[in-house]
Amino acid sequence: MTAVDANIGVAAAHQANNEKQTLAYAADSDHVHSARKQSIVGAIKDNYIVQGPDDDSIKQSDSTHRNLRPRHIQLIGIGGTIGTALFVNIGKGVLNGGPGSLFTAFTIWCMVILCVTNCMAEMVTYLPISSPFIRFAGRWVDEAFGVAAGYNFFVFEAALVPFEIVACSVIIKFWTDVIPVAAIITIVIVIYALINLFAVKWYGESEFWLALGKVLLIVGLLFYTFIVMVGGNPLHDKFGFRYWREPGAFKALDGYEGSRGVFLGWLSCLIQASFTIAGPDYVSMAAGEAENPRVVLPRAYKAVFYRLTSFFMLGSLAVGILVPYDDKDLHEAYSSGAPGAAASPYVNSMVRLHIPVLPHIVNALVLTSALSAGNSYVYCASRSLYGLALEGKAPKIFRRCTRTGVPIYCVAVVLLIALLAFLQVSSEASVVLNWFVSLVTASQLINFSVMCLTYIMFHRALKVQGIDRATLPYRAWCQPCLAYVAGILTIVMAFVGGYAVFLPGAWDVPTFLFSYTMIFVFPLIYFGWKLLKRTKRVKSNEANLHENLTEITEYEANYIPRPPRNMADKWFNKVFS
Repeated sequence: MTAVDANIGVAAAHQANNEKQTLAYAADSDHVHSARKQSIVGAIKDNYIVQGPDDDSIKQSDSTHRNLRPRHIQLIGIGGTIGTALFVNIGKGVLNGGPGSLFTAFTIWCMVILCVTNCMAEMVTYLPISSPFIRFAGRWVDEAFGVAAGYNFFVFEAALVPFEIVACSVIIKFWTDVIPVAAIITIVIVIYALINLFAVKWYGESEFWLALGKVLLIVGLLFYTFIVMVGGNPLHDKFGFRYWREPGAFKALDGYEGSRGVFLGWLSCLIQASFTIAGPDYVSMAAGEAENPRVVLPRAYKAVFYRLTSFFMLGSLAVGILVPYDDKDLHEAYSSGAPGAAASPYVNSMVRLHIPVLPHIVNALVLTSALSAGNSYVYCASRSLYGLALEGKAPKIFRRCTRTGVPIYCVAVVLLIALLAFLQVSSEASVVLNWFVSLVTASQLINFSVMCLTYIMFHRALKVQGIDRATLPYRAWCQPCLAYVAGILTIVMAFVGGYAVFLPGAWDVPTFLFSYTMIFVFPLIYFGWKLLKRTKRVKSNEANLHENLTEITEYEANYIPRPPRNMADKWFNKVFS
């Protein structure tokens, strides 16, 4: 069956099945009420029976379940992308390059992420399987390339889990030092375990509400910025864009002067943007567990991108409005390692404008932001390891899932890595954790480059094999030109990220290693696997574009939409559809 044949008749199948929807759910109602009466002990026992594929999952070797609804998918995309960096660390950009540099740098990088998102959207909506871009790289580029891409992404996501757990403990210090760090770390790890070891719908539900807190925070801070800049503050100071005029919109990087210093200040903001603004990774990783993916995912990619772009671009603009680049209090907060929101430019402005209470609200929502980000990293790291196992690039034990479709051994490995957060208990050991996280900072940019190269090969294979892109669920525009542009820019930024170490008198071996280790590790994995397995580059006419396609089409033909359970569910479905 060709891809075109597989796509024919889906609309008719949907219509026929929708007519059966009411009768099907009426017949299932007794079963649903009976399931709700099941004891907690029984539910846990059922959950942890490890078994093979179930009827509502992609057949063959994939045993995950499609239980993530549209609202889950969209908020998962936002939840993994927005972390504490947008609320706290973003102020460093103002100090390094000024508000003008920060805003233009974030705007430019958002356009790059748009290109990457378009690439991923077309591929993943065509074949929405578990760990898609990792497996696509092996199928359409080179098996060794897929292995390197998979482990690069797994290590990156897994390393961020203990980092966010530690961030939670630091944020709580904004209020009190009484609670032991070890206790906070233990509680957070247990929360992640409870969320991720049960059915994926519980992960989706928890991430929906946690990520919704992030959305409320950033929207609230944008409204706050507008209100205080026009004089709605206790000082009645209508400061507007004052700090763009005095001390100015662009700042030379500390230690440099003139146009060279201004350029380096802007470049530091661009580097910060490239490491802060995440892409379509999180929506893509949920593709294998998304309900009705070929309908849901195209909408999700568009909605998530435009919302995230608005948040990052407007967020960078707001920070430049609220604080000047020569603010001594903000400098002191970063240099002294002030806990939680105390180092946030938003809180800094609230203190300066004599606004009480709000700093505590911001800190509370920043805490939910860190919890949500860590939760997403656990999910993505476990699913990337699961994808490697499905392709035979990780031990077979990692293919095993519980009855509810959770790759339990993959989640367990990620939770074991999360225990590295306990290094923070010792001031000496905490340095090791910071090193570990710093070593993988370039992995995100490498991952974007992988997506772009994979898309270029996918686009070429479609053309060679005679598959019309007009038949795809989502057709990216200006391709493959945008894939080339984004691929080149992301790999260039991966090398530019540590440029400061090459400036006169700035050479530092640890900084060099932190910036470039993964850039060298990636080709080592690639060539190592290539030599070991004697793999070859996949030719366009031999690229496997059809594996799993029949199962996806069968799922679509048999899919029956779930009706909303209540008015709230109906409203959420409408907003996030």
